[in-house]
Amino acid sequence: MNKERQRLALFVPSFNGGGAEKAMVRLAGGFADRGYQVDFVVTRAEGPYKGELDTRVRIVDLNTSRVVLSLPRLARYLRVHKPLALLSTLDYANIVALWASRLAHVHTPVVVVEQNTISISSQQSPQWRQRVMPRLIRRFYAWADHIVGNSGGVADDLRQITGLPTRVEVIYNPVVTPALLEQARVRPWHPWFALGQPPIVLAAGRLTPQKDFTSLIRAFAEVRDRIPARLIIVGEGDGRSELEGLVRQLHLEDDVSLPGFVQNPYSYMAHSAVFVLSSRWEGLPTVLIEAMACGTRVIATDCPSGPREILSGGRYGCLIPMQNVAVLADAITTALDGKTPAPPVESWQPYALNTVVDQYISILVGQQKVPQFSAAKAGIGENHVARGM
Repeated sequence: MNKERQRLALFVPSFNGGGAEKAMVRLAGGFADRGYQVDFVVTRAEGPYKGELDTRVRIVDLNTSRVVLSLPRLARYLRVHKPLALLSTLDYANIVALWASRLAHVHTPVVVVEQNTISISSQQSPQWRQRVMPRLIRRFYAWADHIVGNSGGVADDLRQITGLPTRVEVIYNPVVTPALLEQARVRPWHPWFALGQPPIVLAAGRLTPQKDFTSLIRAFAEVRDRIPARLIIVGEGDGRSELEGLVRQLHLEDDVSLPGFVQNPYSYMAHSAVFVLSSRWEGLPTVLIEAMACGTRVIATDCPSGPREILSGGRYGCLIPMQNVAVLADAITTALDGKTPAPPVESWQPYALNTVVDQYISILVGQQKVPQFSAAKAGIGENHVARGM
């Protein structure tokens, strides 16, 4: 079959969120670069990453309020368009994708991608849906043609949950693109990045307990008592009011900024003195890789899973214990003193877009061997929309 006639589909709840959604947007553009027709199927076509989708990628808006309610429309999409393969990410969306494939009675291969350490995130979540997720995964992931973890730690966790040790593969998220490197060169709009200002400590992620920005703010209070510095935490979430209250309690209002969602976080990364990942758990923390690609010194908690794998056991950055304010403060101080080396280019090469696209095409299209590393090339742009499928 002519490749121009082959269609690949990606299923994601929306364009909101973090690393998972961003990774799928990048993959869609990478598949389009290879000449495939690409459908980006979403429960609802809204969110900040929508504007980053490649113009060649068609948005299929199922237009439902919840992922589970999109089941019949996703099944209909599979019956009508019969894509070469369906790639889905995020646990609850993966379950719906597998159900839709059975409901549609088609032979479209389904590849599910897990982005988080489910055994931990399910225990920590107050939502019943997340607490029962390990049981749903154990029951239904066996239906998938391929099961992918976005890090070795996530894959190990999935193997234990599913009992399918030979079925789980590791493919990293596509993180580093030419567009990212170009955006990193832009001077940030935030006034704290002006010349002559104190050095910036940067963090990024959802404002949730998982990211443990509480420990970061407390550690920064100790750092500021030692040397002039400022802290910026990029992101939004339900924990904003709690974090803002802590900033006021510690009298850090003049030195801590929570600007919310930032369209170009890479410019912030490239112009910061140090990037900190303070999480209690992760899957494969995209922001850590992005900061490394921007040439920024990095500090990360040795949480399950991802940071140790990304930093090669501490070779490419500073690994510290979780929820240890004193150690984090010392690590930040050391980095601000210039004693923590910047990550080399080799540290982020495995996460280059073309590398990851090669690996996904090898399983989506049915090739057997995963290609080796190649240089990253990709384009990102606008889009057009097909509604109500």
